[in-house]
Amino acid sequence: MHDLVIRHGQLITPGGPIFADLAVDQDRIAAIGPHLNAAREIDASGCYVIPGGVDCHVHLQLHLNGLTSTDSFETGTVAAACGGTTTVIDFTDPQPDQPLMEALRVRKSEADGRVAIDYGLHMTIPTWHASADDRLHDVPDAVAAGCATFKLYQAYDRMQLDDVALLRAMRAVASAGAGVVLHSETGPLLDQLRADAVAAGHRRPIWHERTRPAPLEASAVQRATEIAALAGCPLHIFHIGAAEPLAQVAAASHRGLDVTAETCPHYLLLTASEHLAARDGYLYICAPPLRSQSDQDAMWRALHDGSIEIVSTDHCPWTRREKQQPSFADVPGGLPGIEARLALVHHFGVNHRDLSLTAWVSACCTTPACRMGLSRKGALLFGYDADIVIFDPKREKTIRAGDLNESAGWTPYEGLYVVGWPRTVFLRGTEIVRDEQFVGMPGPGRYQHRSLHS
Repeated sequence: MHDLVIRHGQLITPGGPIFADLAVDQDRIAAIGPHLNAAREIDASGCYVIPGGVDCHVHLQLHLNGLTSTDSFETGTVAAACGGTTTVIDFTDPQPDQPLMEALRVRKSEADGRVAIDYGLHMTIPTWHASADDRLHDVPDAVAAGCATFKLYQAYDRMQLDDVALLRAMRAVASAGAGVVLHSETGPLLDQLRADAVAAGHRRPIWHERTRPAPLEASAVQRATEIAALAGCPLHIFHIGAAEPLAQVAAASHRGLDVTAETCPHYLLLTASEHLAARDGYLYICAPPLRSQSDQDAMWRALHDGSIEIVSTDHCPWTRREKQQPSFADVPGGLPGIEARLALVHHFGVNHRDLSLTAWVSACCTTPACRMGLSRKGALLFGYDADIVIFDPKREKTIRAGDLNESAGWTPYEGLYVVGWPRTVFLRGTEIVRDEQFVGMPGPGRYQHRSLHS
C-alpha cells in the first residue's frame, strides 16, 4: 500500500506520454503502472501528470545599484509553485574581496527558511575574481558545496570578463568538474553604442535594442564557444533571443562541443517593434533585448529541432516606478515571468505550434534538471523526487497581474489568453498547490547540492 496514487492521468515521461497510475511513498516516486493502491488517491482524469518544472535562471532578491528585485525568495517561490515550478536556480554574487564560500553562505541564509520550493545556486565569478589564477583557488570548494555551475559575463562593468579572463575562469571551472552558464554580449562595444545614443539625445526604449545589435551578440557567443573548447569546459548560453547568436550555438554543437542554449518566454512571445516601441516600452527592457518577429519564429523552430533545449524565465522583476526612467540607459533590466512559463509554452507551443508534449516537458523540466546537475528532478521516474504537477490542458485563463502571485504589480503577458494551467502541485510528495491555490508554506524548500557527474 502506497502513500499516494494519482490515477487516470496522462503521464508525460522521458519516453513519451503514457496512461498509467503514479504512486508516491514519502518524498519519492515509488511506482508507475496499472492498478496501484494507496491510502490516498487523486483523480487526474483529463489532465497531464508531469514532473515539477525546473527554472534554471531566476533573480530573486537581486541587489542591484541600490535596488532589490521585487520578488523575495518567499514571494517568488510561491509564484513559481503556483505556476508548476518546483525547483529554481538563483545566483550567488560575490562582492569585491569576498571569498566565494562566504558569498555562498550569505546567499543561502537569505533563502533558507523562506523558500516554498527547492532551490539551487549558480556561483558568479565577477571581474575581480577572474583577474588572476590565484584568485580562483576556492572554485573547487564551491563545487564541493553543490555549485555545479558558475555564471560568467561578457557584459556589465563590474562583471564582464575579457577573453583572457574567460579562459582563466573556464579552465578553473572545468578542472573542478563544473560548468559555465554565460551572459554573452559584447559588453565594451555595447557601452560605447549606448553612450553614443545618449549623447545624440536618444532616450526612447527602442534604443535599447538598437544599441545592442544581434550580430555583436553572435560574435560574443562565437568567441565564448571557442574559449570553452580550449578550456574543455561545458558551456550553457543564457537567454538567446535572436537567430544570429543561435546559429553560433548550433555551429558549436554540430562540431561536438559541449554547448547548449536556452530561451525565455519573452523572446518567444514579445517583439521589439511591438513592445519596446510602445508607450510603456521601458517595462520591456531586458538584456539581451527583445528582437524581431523573424527572430521569434527562429526560437520556436529551435525548440522543435532541439537547437534550443531549455526554456527558463530569467525572472528579474521590478515595479513600474522602478522601471520608469527618463532614458532607456537608466532602466533596470529584466522582466517578471516565473509563474506563467509552463502555461505559456504549453499554449503557444503545444496548442499552436505543434510542439510535442514530450518536448514541452523536456524544455521546462527534464533537460534543465539534467544539464544543471539535479539528479533526482525533472522526470517521472522511479526513485526521483515526487515533484509532480497535475496540469489541466482544458483550463481557460486570461493572464492578469492581479491574479498572479508575483510582486511586481504588472506582467508582460497581461491579457494573454491561454488554455492549460497547473491544477495541483506536489513538492517531494507534499501538496503545495490545490485547485490553483497555494496551500503550502514558505520554508520547506531545500538547497539542492548539484553535481554534473552524479
